[in-house]
Amino acid sequence: MRRLLATSIAVLGTLFASTPAVAAADEAPSTPISQVRVEGRSLVDGYGRTVLLHGVNNVDKEPPYVTPGDGLTLTAADADLLARHGFNTVRLGVSFDGLMPERGQIDSAYLDRIADTVDVLGTRGIHVLLDNHQDGLSPAWGGNGFPEWSIKARPFPGEPNPGFPMNYLMPSMNIGWDEVWSNKNGVLDHLGTALAALATRVEGKPAVLGIELMNEPWPGSPFLTCFPGGCPDFDRTYQAAMQKLTDHIRGGSATVPVYWEPNVTWNQGMPSYLGNPPRTPAITDPNIALSVHDYCIPSQMSIYGGVPDKAKMACPAQHELTWAHIDSLTSRTNRPALVTEFGDVDPNTLAATMFRADERFTGWQYWHYSSIFGPGGGADPFHGEVGDQLVRTYPQATAGTPGTLKFNPEGGDFKYSYTPRPSSKPTEIYVSDRHYPAGYVTEVTGGHTTSPAGARTVTVEADGTGPVTVKIHRPDSDGNNLPEKPGFGSGSAGSSGS
Repeated sequence: MRRLLATSIAVLGTLFASTPAVAAADEAPSTPISQVRVEGRSLVDGYGRTVLLHGVNNVDKEPPYVTPGDGLTLTAADADLLARHGFNTVRLGVSFDGLMPERGQIDSAYLDRIADTVDVLGTRGIHVLLDNHQDGLSPAWGGNGFPEWSIKARPFPGEPNPGFPMNYLMPSMNIGWDEVWSNKNGVLDHLGTALAALATRVEGKPAVLGIELMNEPWPGSPFLTCFPGGCPDFDRTYQAAMQKLTDHIRGGSATVPVYWEPNVTWNQGMPSYLGNPPRTPAITDPNIALSVHDYCIPSQMSIYGGVPDKAKMACPAQHELTWAHIDSLTSRTNRPALVTEFGDVDPNTLAATMFRADERFTGWQYWHYSSIFGPGGGADPFHGEVGDQLVRTYPQATAGTPGTLKFNPEGGDFKYSYTPRPSSKPTEIYVSDRHYPAGYVTEVTGGHTTSPAGARTVTVEADGTGPVTVKIHRPDSDGNNLPEKPGFGSGSAGSSGS
């Protein structure tokens, strides 16, 4: 009874003390950023809390890379904007071409620019995933990523180049990818050396979330074997390449998390066989996590390729398939997955990713954000229906084991439960700066808030070992308008009660 009374008093005090949220720009990060590590299927910070990441991609595909003021590279003002909207991660594109522009020669100035950007983001509480990005293999095919010196193959005389992404079907490019997976001319070893230099340069920086080994790797000549049910034979070769690169990185850092991404036929609905004994080896390095993408191909074709809008009707089926593959991959490997790319200007498609990620307490990085403070300027892109989906109230760090997470972007109702465990810092919940124009109300059972009324970050401490439930909503709401599973044309949420 004493515990129930204390909880009731805490709830009532919060209800009556609620005031309009203060501007997030006036608030420093609630807790200094700390190194995130892999712990089973979770990401855990240095304070022992389970981390949930919401953020964006920032990838510069043209040299000179990571150049301050170039209109793409993130500035301090961009970092402030992202933090104000509650984003706590950036997938920062780095390039093999930039790391090692000449065979065997590391560009230390490029490494310094990367490190500086990491520091700028880290001071705002933003974790940085360093993404070794490629699209279309190499400049020889109009792509980027692998320096031309590293690949011997070249387009055949008169060979048509249909442009990205159809250029992956070019026979000459497939020969180039075969060189990568066979380590012809030491291409993987050179890439490993470059990534090891990157790991060494950022070693000890707590804002570094990890290093992603390769964006959207293409199988090369065996690509047809991946359809329609995945390609375990290629994935065995591919996993050996990922392990080789990981071993190189371990020479520069013994502990930095390393992210492995399934081969890119995943984006067309194919499963991955990474870490799937006996077809592929088990993943043994304790600090390996998984990078996955969630694109609705029909929606992308509708928006960018002129395909009729009704093609989006196929999106729910593809989302279900992709997330079933994510579940299978994380379950068998016992590793966390981060959705490192998804993106669409269709709010229904965004809602589908958001809902499924919340269901699984899975973090994400939206494609794409470029600097709005560089040449030409720009407006805050996180507005309208897209902004309402991406800017969310969510638990950035949980002093316990996450339970159920629900957020309704149409009205801002939020409900989250977790089971507490010992931690040196409290649970921290970012409160959206878009959804509560008249302030917000916080209700807590099983715990109490320790943050000031109206704070942009609500901090919660448990009263005991029992479950803690936190509800945040507008003053004119009862907080029970929580989302149902979205589908095409259903909008972002519906009422499902509490």
